[in-house]
Amino acid sequence: MMLVREYLQLTKPRVVALLVFCAVIGMFLAVPGIPPWRALVFGTLGIWMASGSAAAFNHLIDERIDKLMARTARRPLATGKLKSRQVLIFAIVLGVVSMLVLASLVNVLTAWLTFGGLIGYALVYTAYLKRATPQNIVIGGLAGAIPPVLGWTAVTGALHPFALQLCLIIFVWTPPHFWALAIFRRDDYARAQIPMLPVTHGVTYTRWQILLYTILLVLVSVLPSITGHSGLIYFGGAVVLGVGFLYYAIRLMNPPDEYFAMRTFKYSIIYLMALFAFLLADHWLVNPLWTHTI
Repeated sequence: MMLVREYLQLTKPRVVALLVFCAVIGMFLAVPGIPPWRALVFGTLGIWMASGSAAAFNHLIDERIDKLMARTARRPLATGKLKSRQVLIFAIVLGVVSMLVLASLVNVLTAWLTFGGLIGYALVYTAYLKRATPQNIVIGGLAGAIPPVLGWTAVTGALHPFALQLCLIIFVWTPPHFWALAIFRRDDYARAQIPMLPVTHGVTYTRWQILLYTILLVLVSVLPSITGHSGLIYFGGAVVLGVGFLYYAIRLMNPPDEYFAMRTFKYSIIYLMALFAFLLADHWLVNPLWTHTI
């Protein structure tokens, strides 16, 4: 039972839960009412397994730096509870099965896009960008922004501009979300020699970047309403949530204490979940569930 818990930890369940949540919202937004059960069930399963595989590869590639950072020192590979060979096999098997599920039970487009996201996070971001540039989280953010597109294509088998808008929202959300955490954990990253923005350019510069990206995020977040894909319910929710994020970003410029960066990070998670919940609420009020059959 303990071994199962260690393997589950490899998949970063809390991070993956947020990714899968965004993917599932993408599925529901793609059609009126409830998506077809096959796409909903197997699409969610395949996307979850692929995300878990990417997370496991992240553990494997980051084994050295995980041992140096307080935030990651208790990970199974860092503590020696699992060996590199075990993690590698687990990551490969999970990734291969996810592709088989998506390609055979959902559609090939979703399988390819999911595979691209896996490679983008596990290899492009973790193995290269993370150690190469302080803009790592910006450039590599596309891999983490793709879930709503995967959810959409799982149901429809096609790309859609609205799905790309949702991807853009998460893409712009990622830097202020992650840099808030990086400010709080900057000593960890410095110790591990990872060039996160607060380490290379200082905390003040990073705070300004968080503020600028948050302003951009507020503007991008209302695109679904401006382009007619969502209505006033979503627009109102996006504005209120955006004002909240702006409060944290502005307050972070002169924070009351060191922990405020972490509170900003936690709010950013609530922000994204609530934003996508407003999208779904707006969608269902326009297309009530009871007017459609599965």
